[in-house]
Amino acid sequence: MSNEYTYELEGIRIEIEDSKSKADSQERLKAYSMIYIRNITGMNRKEFADWLGIPYRTISDWEHGEREMPDYVLRLIAYKVKMEYIEKREE
Repeated sequence: MSNEYTYELEGIRIEIEDSKSKADSQERLKAYSMIYIRNITGMNRKEFADWLGIPYRTISDWEHGEREMPDYVLRLIAYKVKMEYIEKREE
């Protein structure tokens, strides 16, 4: 069994380490996805939080898996990053 998990979110291909338990993997999937998406921008957590208009503590909690973010929020953040970072770099 592979230790990596790849999926696509709003056109962004995300590769993360797979978790051992299914319940844990959903929480970790969102946390790793958030970190991966933030890393695409090159911003640190504070800059990313300010750019999104989301409190720093909320971003930190999501990335550490201490709070679970709603699916739609992750999709909206991924879409914003795709439109403002990925597609602008390709131009």
